[in-house]
Amino acid sequence: MASLNEIRSTFFDYFVKNGHTWVESSPLVPRNDPTLMFTNAGMVQFKNVFTGLETRDYSRAVTSQKCVRAGGKHNDLDNVGYTARHHTFFEMLGNFSFGDYFKADAIPLAWNLLTKEFGLPADKLLVTVYHDDEEAASIWKKHAGLGDDRIIRIATADNFWSMGATGPCGPCSEIFYDHGDHIPGGPPGSPDEDGDRFVEIWNLVFMQYESHEDGSRTNLPKPSIDTGMGLERIGAVLQGKHDNYDTDLMRSLIEASAAASGTDPDAPETRIHHRVIADHLRSTSFLIADGVLPSNEGRGYVLRRIMRRAMRHAHLLGVEAPLMHRLVPALVRQMGQAFPELGRAEPMIEETLALEEKRFRNTLERGLHLLDEALEALPDGAALPGETAFRLYDTYGFPLDLTEDALREKGRAVDVGGFDAAMAAQKAKARAAWAGSGEAADAAIWFDIAQEQGATEFLGYETETAEGQVRALVKDGAGVDALKAGESGAVVLNQTPFYAESGGQVGDSGFIRTDAGVARVTDVKKMQGVFAHMVEVTDGEISVAAAAELKVDHDRRSAIRANHSATHLMHEALRSHLGAHVAQRGSLNAEERLRFDFSHSKAMSPAEIEAVEREVNAYIRQNSPVTTRLMTPDEARALGAQALFGEKYGDEVRVVSMGVRPEGEAGPAGSIYSMELCGGTHVKATGEIGLFVVTSEAASSAGVRRIEALTGEAARAHLAGRAEALAEAALTLKTRPEDVAGRAKALLDERKLLQAELADLRRQVALGGGGAKGPEERVVGGVAFVAEALSGVSPKDLRGMIDEIKARLDSGVVLLIADAGGKAAAACGVTEDLTGRLSAVDLVRAAAEALGGKGGGGRADMAQAGGADASKAPEAIAAVERLLESAK
Repeated sequence: MASLNEIRSTFFDYFVKNGHTWVESSPLVPRNDPTLMFTNAGMVQFKNVFTGLETRDYSRAVTSQKCVRAGGKHNDLDNVGYTARHHTFFEMLGNFSFGDYFKADAIPLAWNLLTKEFGLPADKLLVTVYHDDEEAASIWKKHAGLGDDRIIRIATADNFWSMGATGPCGPCSEIFYDHGDHIPGGPPGSPDEDGDRFVEIWNLVFMQYESHEDGSRTNLPKPSIDTGMGLERIGAVLQGKHDNYDTDLMRSLIEASAAASGTDPDAPETRIHHRVIADHLRSTSFLIADGVLPSNEGRGYVLRRIMRRAMRHAHLLGVEAPLMHRLVPALVRQMGQAFPELGRAEPMIEETLALEEKRFRNTLERGLHLLDEALEALPDGAALPGETAFRLYDTYGFPLDLTEDALREKGRAVDVGGFDAAMAAQKAKARAAWAGSGEAADAAIWFDIAQEQGATEFLGYETETAEGQVRALVKDGAGVDALKAGESGAVVLNQTPFYAESGGQVGDSGFIRTDAGVARVTDVKKMQGVFAHMVEVTDGEISVAAAAELKVDHDRRSAIRANHSATHLMHEALRSHLGAHVAQRGSLNAEERLRFDFSHSKAMSPAEIEAVEREVNAYIRQNSPVTTRLMTPDEARALGAQALFGEKYGDEVRVVSMGVRPEGEAGPAGSIYSMELCGGTHVKATGEIGLFVVTSEAASSAGVRRIEALTGEAARAHLAGRAEALAEAALTLKTRPEDVAGRAKALLDERKLLQAELADLRRQVALGGGGAKGPEERVVGGVAFVAEALSGVSPKDLRGMIDEIKARLDSGVVLLIADAGGKAAAACGVTEDLTGRLSAVDLVRAAAEALGGKGGGGRADMAQAGGADASKAPEAIAAVERLLESAK
């Protein structure tokens, strides 16, 4: 019996041998179709190839596409576990031709694979064709030898595929397998077609027309092929099973669930529970691996809904401890080789499931108890009132879909209309309460948008390009239908790869393009949970409801995330070298630089800065993977994760880890170096940071220091600039670069010596030494008075000069005024015998007032003051003379 893994490999090998290029599955979150919640068919990743918007270096492709159908148009969630072939997650095997081959090759390729490679009996197969597609019918007759009784013509849309109201379209040909007349059901197109006897296993789409707005169709210049075959369905057929859940892969997951829960996998009372758990384990694990995390909005809500449905079935099995996360290794063993992203994300998948189940179990028992109480008060068969369902949701966190699922097993329904009315009333109440909260008046528009559109889904952890739909436009605080060329405003999208400013990381920039216009994104802000893309429309117009191509500025994003990741490494290096008291007190992670404020009481020494630089660069060179995990804040802190200053954390947080401690460093060898709670974007491996250099370290506020630093090319350019400056300095000093410091120190010592000699000479000149004429002594108010305005003398030398002049006087007063770059410095001295009736403080204050200054201080025998205008020295001397005259 061929396993599903072997069937997948055989499919790949067959088409590669027939000239097809193997293309890996695209993510479950579609990047090129904003109308889809999840990738639900193999052709989704090739949509733009079929429409001609994109070209690739191959014209034939083969894939096994991951698909999820659990929301929107394709929602199989409620049927999963109760039927043989419904799944939330499945693989779609497909071969594609982009204008290369058409029906004459596609039909033989399919028939030969089924009958020769897979060995299915030809008499068990029959096909359908669109009722007027004689070409396909003729090829089936000629190549497969099928008679008219096994070529069924279908005149409905079931056998005609279209991408939309307009665009590529064409007839289909479906291949069915007949399980035998012992199973009820008739062939397709018959009244009994819904039975299980005939199972569709493959659909061949012949894309040959283009549909126009007027309803007409024209032939495509290059007809193409799009096929889809469910791996689970063909696997069941090839393994002789009638039920997809009996295939080897699904059976292994069911048995893992049974073993972990200690229950029978096939007992009537447990069978459905295990089937739901096995199916939902696949969809939740693959969604998490592709970047979707549980939330109350959009894709995250659907993921949470799937998770909680599986967890309720685990509860019904009687399992008390969280179960789902314990089954992840079994899934990875089965599918990890074909989809390596499962293995890479295994820790995060386990932690996310464990966290969600732990939280859910806190509300499940209470919710079910209250639900039972509510039902007991109702007549038999009556629907649960919508208000009761809303109270369970709003007060106890019991979602509507889970209430519906629980009631389904009791043959009851929910008054969904009443639930919606209660929800609307709550929103209206919240709106009224918020309006009086004192927020800026023009912010009301964002509350309305958030209420109407919900939170924006962020795709930027996984991609920098995507497609989205314009949901709202804001200009000057009001909603508008369009923004035209030359206008600025804000664009709201259903999903976006653009990061909105938060946690110290600046918002992204880039471009938004629609069929009608182009807008340059200059910044992104969070408004009431909505991402507001600040734009300038550069061409045409951007209108509400338009499909948009979204592209983040890759170079800028790369620089920002390198700075952000370097901040994490630097934070840990600071703790290593300064102490565990270091904690973040603010940050900026921008394109051109990073800034980090941290608690520390004194300036870092050059040696400490160098040690931090050296350690950060060592972990950059380590090039270890940067990993992200999801957990509660308490669990994250218990693991030692650092919480970032100023961040508000919800029930779930992203924990970013990087670096592995080597032998001989603080902490156990092999342990994680940096682990922080962070919602920002980061490099995939530390080596992408490139280089790290600190440019400054200074005080930010009391007890807080600030480091500014550079990474990557900016760091290289900074070091190159320093090297160039050093080379220029060496050239100027006529020495080698490595000797610049010594040469500069020698010159500074020489300069200091010469300055001291010059100051001494100026002082001697000012005092009349060396034959120079010094200050003249005269008598004023009966007191010997020496006064002089000096130039070229440092103010700090005035006291010493006054002491020397006083020593030459038997009794008297000395006033010296120095010109300090246009301003004045005055000093006054009084000999000891005169301090009883004259004070140097009073005298120097009089001089200061004349110099345009105020005040002055010192002792009775020596005082100093300053003034704004040294040219007023004569007036200052005269003021002191008047004071001496009045004191006689």
